Amino acid sequence: MGLFDSCDLENLKNESEFHVFNELEARIAEFKEPICLCDECIIDMAAMALNNVKPLYRHSILGGLYAKDAMRDEKYAQSIREAVWEAITKIKKNPSHA
Repeated sequence: MGLFDSCDLENLKNESEFHVFNELEARIAEFKEPICLCDECIIDMAAMALNNVKPLYRHSILGGLYAKDAMRDEKYAQSIREAVWEAITKIKKNPSHA
């Protein structure tokens, strides 16, 4: 029996995904220039941004509270804003489907 067979990993979550997705949605909504909103481009933007921010993994409700508290840290919030902006501009210039 392997480790993954004996452990319940269902509650292991990366809370930075939630923050990146929210920021991505907000920035796309206010983006002035045309931008591709196909699934591939959106997922590329999210993946690129997530690869450039500190992950916030949790496995319990208490861990979720800790992760939400991290967004109150201006440096962390700024790192998410910068990573999302960079991802949008880079994928806009170089969509992988084009």
